[in-house]
Amino acid sequence: MRYIEPHAHMVSRVTDDYAAMATAGCQAVCEPAFWAGFDRGGAQGFHDYFRQLTDYEPKRAAKFGLPHYAWLCINPKEAEDMKLADEVLAMIPEFLEESNVLGIGEIGLNKNTRNEMAVLEKHVDLAARHGQLILVHTPHLEDKFKGTRLILDLLAADGRLDPGRVIIDHAEEHTLPLILEAGFWAGITLYPESKCTPARAIDMLEVHGQERVWLNSACDWGRSDPLAVPRTALEMRKRGHSPEVIDRLLFENPKRFLAQCPKFHL
Repeated sequence: MRYIEPHAHMVSRVTDDYAAMATAGCQAVCEPAFWAGFDRGGAQGFHDYFRQLTDYEPKRAAKFGLPHYAWLCINPKEAEDMKLADEVLAMIPEFLEESNVLGIGEIGLNKNTRNEMAVLEKHVDLAARHGQLILVHTPHLEDKFKGTRLILDLLAADGRLDPGRVIIDHAEEHTLPLILEAGFWAGITLYPESKCTPARAIDMLEVHGQERVWLNSACDWGRSDPLAVPRTALEMRKRGHSPEVIDRLLFENPKRFLAQCPKFHL
């Protein structure tokens, strides 16, 4: 089996996780910028983090034959500080030419506040001006539907964007149809507490299909599984899905989206 892990926060994982992913058939890993588990004290912390994503982490992954790609942003949890957000946004362009940077992400909303919306709009503008792919984080639990609608409305209002170059992640049963009907890609996140189990994810795929959908683990500092994607493939086999269908979902789909960035290659 082969697969791409399109959303994993490997800076929070031990080196053995890379070995396990490579053994399970991972062909590439993509790492969006995210929250460090605490709010960073200043823009310099983000500058060092972006260096980690574009220099150190690719070297660590390469020891196991894994190409490592990154996305850059200030995450929604730290977007309430508008001054900090502006400082971080100003430094992102210097990293966009790095050989492993795919685009802007994971941007989006956390608590659906005005400041978060303003910073999201600035990220979208940055991506549009620089011709970047976009990866969007949708809020957790009770705020997800409202947040997803706000995100969709903001994206639709920007005439520079091609929906086929935007993936909206952490989709669930009540938001997946909205995302797909608007023409965007959707990510289903296999996370044991705040997102989807393998069974729920497969149910969603069986109802809504696999076109413009990818699966990811979003493994991070919390209770999460870097092998969630191949484990879900095993569950799909048990339900009778063919190897061809599984390969298309876990490898061809993310490859098709990510290959819109000329830096992405396997």
